[in-house]
Amino acid sequence: MACGFDSRLSDIMKARRFPRKHVGLFSLHEGDQMASVFKNYSTFFGEIRRRYDTTGAIAPSGAGLAKALASFLKERGDGPVRVLEVGPGTGPATAKIVPLLKEGDQFDLVELNDNFVAMLNERFEKEDDWKAVRDLSKIHEIPLQDFQADQPYDFIISGLPHTIFPADLVESIMTRYYELLKPGGTLSYFEYMGIRPTRGIVDLGASRKRMRRINEIVRKNFKQYRVRRDNVFINVPPAWVHHMQTPAS
Repeated sequence: MACGFDSRLSDIMKARRFPRKHVGLFSLHEGDQMASVFKNYSTFFGEIRRRYDTTGAIAPSGAGLAKALASFLKERGDGPVRVLEVGPGTGPATAKIVPLLKEGDQFDLVELNDNFVAMLNERFEKEDDWKAVRDLSKIHEIPLQDFQADQPYDFIISGLPHTIFPADLVESIMTRYYELLKPGGTLSYFEYMGIRPTRGIVDLGASRKRMRRINEIVRKNFKQYRVRRDNVFINVPPAWVHHMQTPAS
């Protein structure tokens, strides 16, 4: 992989006719979990203030969006699975993943933002569901292109904000997803509703060219691999969750 792609991802992220399913918002637990939620939001909004142009979101993923991202993992079988989460941020989707893990699983998280990494480590130390799978889990503070795995993954769940990246970087990220995914495995990622196709029309100059190229890359992947799109209306902003599956070997 070209080192320029790795450098650009590091710079960006350190700073951060298909079936359709409609997903709503789920209530939060009280007490310590509510305090954790407030802390997670505080950390996230702090990163927006410092690194808005690279965070790629205006709020952490809501509970309904996080649940949709983990929905295929929830349908897993009884055998051990390997799970990779890319760009977990403060861990809203991670919180839906950890209760689904079992003994013998492997859970890797790739996150470049050092403040988010610190928050994730703290949650693995303090929160009960996270503590229960701490020995199965490992956080990697590294660009996705540099991340190496000894075996492919059954599930990849990504929170990377693809639409803020250069088009060639989006293409390299997508390529890396499928290099890391097991045949028959599932990749799940989200984007905000309508942003990508709309910006391909209304943006001007270089931005329009970039978004149109991203549209081409994304649509090619949809045509090859997408098996379902979930519509998450109760989120800020509303979002689509795309689920992609590679052919079983």
